[in-house]
Amino acid sequence: MNSDCLFCRIVEGSIPVAIVEETEGSVAFRDINPQAPTHVLLIPRRHVESLNEVDDAQMMGDLVRLAQVVAAREGLGDGWRLVTNVGKDGGQTVYHLHLHLLGGRRMGWPPG
Repeated sequence: MNSDCLFCRIVEGSIPVAIVEETEGSVAFRDINPQAPTHVLLIPRRHVESLNEVDDAQMMGDLVRLAQVVAAREGLGDGWRLVTNVGKDGGQTVYHLHLHLLGGRRMGWPPG
């Protein structure tokens, strides 16, 4: 746990969020600045700065499985996108690994 990290404070419950679903290792909650009709953030409970620091396949599997569950419950059967930003140039603004689950509209390409 990193007391300076926004997402760590969400995990510990000191910052309230609209939790969509959770597992023993991960939490999914609504993004406060949605970029699509459905925009849910998925984070590991354990602090990991970004995808560059991931060394736990089980943790990543839990996040991806949680994304599947949330997408199904949100009715995103026609398609959805799962995105993570890595580093400053990749657009990362919160340095706690998080995946963006986006859906509810047609996604364009290229995304950035």
